[in-house]
Amino acid sequence: MEFPSLSLLLLLLPFFSLPSPTQSKLSPDYYNKTCPSFFSIMEKVVFDKQMSAPTTAAGTLRIFFHDCMVGGCDASILIASNAFNKGERDADINLSLPGDAFDLVTRAKTAIELECPGIVSCSDILAVATRNLITMVGGPRYDIRLGRKDSLVSLISNVNGHLATAEMSVDQIIPLFAANGFSIQEMVALMGAHTIGFSHCKEFADRLFNFSKTSETDPAYDPAFAIGLKKLCANYTANLELAAFNDVITPGKFDNMYFKNLQRGLGLLKVDNDLVVDKRTKPFVTLYAADQKAFFEAFSHAMEKVSVYKVKTGKKGEVRRRCDQFNNINT
Repeated sequence: MEFPSLSLLLLLLPFFSLPSPTQSKLSPDYYNKTCPSFFSIMEKVVFDKQMSAPTTAAGTLRIFFHDCMVGGCDASILIASNAFNKGERDADINLSLPGDAFDLVTRAKTAIELECPGIVSCSDILAVATRNLITMVGGPRYDIRLGRKDSLVSLISNVNGHLATAEMSVDQIIPLFAANGFSIQEMVALMGAHTIGFSHCKEFADRLFNFSKTSETDPAYDPAFAIGLKKLCANYTANLELAAFNDVITPGKFDNMYFKNLQRGLGLLKVDNDLVVDKRTKPFVTLYAADQKAFFEAFSHAMEKVSVYKVKTGKKGEVRRRCDQFNNINT
């Protein structure tokens, strides 16, 4: 797909914004002197975990995004609730977040604390783990600026209204992203994360069973794909763990197959199908389906932007001793 030069320039404008004062305090070499083994420890822990549990990459990416979109990238999602506080992790939308991703962060934090106690934040660990995993499963390697501090607050009440849900339409999701400073193009690129991972049947069952008065199944589905999904999800009300891959063709590889699938009627969720028919999002779906390099570049830019969203620095946060609790556990 070709764009006139002026259109392309306008398309890329969101990627060339100047960093905010908070973002400028972050640096890729933040731990070069205080914890020089940080990256090598992360590489080993991430590799070992992904090899033993291949769904870790998708799960960690999802946790990272759920963390950043609620108050910024500050590891607030990692806090376990206690008698004094119900944390973000207990919100309904976060209850299905995978244990392997939380376990990865715990393993990385433990290994780093042995080498560099009290130096590396959980939010930096989560950001680097996410980037490394995306690269490990075939995706782009983008830059990560470091120096985030961990949040001092994690409230279940802060989650509602900040994260997209399976039943939302594009009309609802676009303003949700826009409120956080993300363009439509960035939103579509980030939706490309659906190229890995899975969704539970309950999240798309309304497209399979009793879709409308005239059609039991959403006609936007490829017919053979719909038949397969109906067989897979037949008992979804009794077995809530039933799930399907978001990308049925290359489910474990980070590539542009998700966008190609949308054009073939293989989009699993309602929002997936909406992206390929809505006139605001369809041009980007078409572009990324045709050009994986363009998708990788757009995804990298968007993820770099996500990774510095409302980060805490200085006294606005802390470096937790444990990622699942504040240093003052009564907080």
